[in-house]
Amino acid sequence: MNKERLAAFTDAVLAIIMTILVLELEKPEHISWQGLWDLRVNYFAYALSFFWLGMMWFSHHNAWNQIKKINNSTVIYSLLMLFFASLFPYTTSIVAQNYNNSTAQVLYGIIVLLVSFSNMAISHSLNVANGKKVFKLLYDVSIKNVSIDLAIKIIGLILSMTVFAPAMLYAILLGLIFLSSTSILGYRSSN
Repeated sequence: MNKERLAAFTDAVLAIIMTILVLELEKPEHISWQGLWDLRVNYFAYALSFFWLGMMWFSHHNAWNQIKKINNSTVIYSLLMLFFASLFPYTTSIVAQNYNNSTAQVLYGIIVLLVSFSNMAISHSLNVANGKKVFKLLYDVSIKNVSIDLAIKIIGLILSMTVFAPAMLYAILLGLIFLSSTSILGYRSSN
């Protein structure tokens, strides 16, 4: 399989997942500003999931042009990543409807971590296939920054399990802001 075919497949599946996210949004009981305000947690969970997936797509898109070849492991890890990502509409609706529920938050966090680890596996397989380090290219940030992002997510998961259920959503938001800012700063400095 060539890299363009895998990139097109990944783009298509992520686009479908991001579209399904909006279809899972709960409708207000009464169409009013108060009715919309009552669903603020739903909108927050939707926006977080959408932009997290969007940032992942952006990072893949930026890196993919510099990758020369892929191997079977890249395809398998990409399928795993897409499988876990396909659970976003489901877990987003669960966490939106059960914001203060530890189990809902932890489930959402586990899916985010599984997608993150799948992306790390994709990066490793690309390193092997291309004979060089492309890990930074896939995330568009350094390994150190990816480690910080993972630490934020794991801390959020632990806090969600123990003392503050919504910590997972906030940890993902923090990680998204952190990786986005380092990615944007890295992109600006390279141009």
